[in-house]
Amino acid sequence: MMSNTIKGIILGFLIISVLSTAIYLGLAYYYRDEFSYNTWINGIYCTGKSIQQINQELSNNFSYDGLTIFDREGNSHKILAEDIQFSFDYTPHLEAYKRTQNPYLWIDNFFKGVSGHKITPVIDYCEDSLEDEVNSLAFFKVSDEELSIKQTVNGYQLVNNRQNVLNFDKAKTLIRDAIEKQETHLDLLSCFEDLPLDARMHDELRLWPKIAEFQDCRIIYQMGDEQIPLNASLVSNWISLNERGNFILDENQNPILDEEKVRAFVTSLADEYDSVGGTREFSSSRGEVVTVSGGTYGNILDQEAEYEWILEHFYSQDEIIHEPAYIKKGFKQGKDDIGDTYIEIDMTEQKMYFYHEGSLLVETPVVTGNIARRWHTPAGVNYVYSKQRNRILRGEGYASPVKYWMPVIGNIGIHDASWRRAFGGDIYLTDGSHGCINTPYDDAKTIYEMAEIGTPCVMYY
Repeated sequence: MMSNTIKGIILGFLIISVLSTAIYLGLAYYYRDEFSYNTWINGIYCTGKSIQQINQELSNNFSYDGLTIFDREGNSHKILAEDIQFSFDYTPHLEAYKRTQNPYLWIDNFFKGVSGHKITPVIDYCEDSLEDEVNSLAFFKVSDEELSIKQTVNGYQLVNNRQNVLNFDKAKTLIRDAIEKQETHLDLLSCFEDLPLDARMHDELRLWPKIAEFQDCRIIYQMGDEQIPLNASLVSNWISLNERGNFILDENQNPILDEEKVRAFVTSLADEYDSVGGTREFSSSRGEVVTVSGGTYGNILDQEAEYEWILEHFYSQDEIIHEPAYIKKGFKQGKDDIGDTYIEIDMTEQKMYFYHEGSLLVETPVVTGNIARRWHTPAGVNYVYSKQRNRILRGEGYASPVKYWMPVIGNIGIHDASWRRAFGGDIYLTDGSHGCINTPYDDAKTIYEMAEIGTPCVMYY
């Protein structure tokens, strides 16, 4: 017979075994719907927690704002997660992992230990919205994929849309993959590719250096203070074209200069800068802008000489600042051909002014042509075309000796008038000159000594 001690030991062992088994099975039952002992997922302790609880905790730690895309120039473009209805859910992967856990083998985790399990969420987004967002990107525009020489406001340019062309399908695949992997940045440089060229495009590439060289003209026309460069914008119009607008080439496949276009340019230059007999807006000393028309002063371009000069120098590609030849050349060239040294005669105010390099040297009353006798001094922009001392002015019924004589148009000029005791006012209305500008002696002397032959003389009422 067993002793009471042995019976007690056996009974205790049975009780412990039953209790241990009950506890083990109880925990197994407990882990049936929750994760097993010592389970860690993405750094979160999951023991005894349901799939819904862990999904919520993992979702709280997850964020994705969208994808920043960089094009070939390094410009950034953002696709926001909210704009493509981006969503995520850990539940499917949690369920899959939960199925790998046997609740009755929870003790394995006790002995083995679990360092942690990594899972990613299941991603979802609206395909149509992503397509719209991608197509709206600034660099996602379909180009004409053309290669051709085109004329622009800056001359001919080579338009080459065959280089660095975006491979749309490849780019969309990379964007889609990046979003599904929740990547935040994507460089699409690898999606830009060169397209093959056909025979016509190869011909355009071979011709382009010759067109570029043709329009690389380095001549600058000096028109007074203004400069007119014969740049590509202008010279591109001088290339000979056929009726279909294609380049006419010589036997060496070089572009040909259209000489009629050169002549037309010279004509337009003359139209703009020839000034003899033209109309000018003049800022008068009386403080008004007056319109002065006619006269003999100004510039007339030698068009034939300039046409020949361009033909001779066009192909040299020398850097030349060229002052054109003139049939008639004023004291100054350009649109402001009067400049800052000139004589001004205000016949309404009966006053004369002499400016030298912008400084007023003479301001004097004068007497001009007799209005009552219709000996008006003519208005216009003229010039001092001669200078004489001690001249006798002769006309019908008179011979007037003068010390200083400066004719400006025909027989009309500026001179001293010793026979007059008064100048200015309204003398000219009834007792004016035969058309000349009668001037006090000292002022006539100053102007004579300072004014050069060619000095403009602006005369107006």
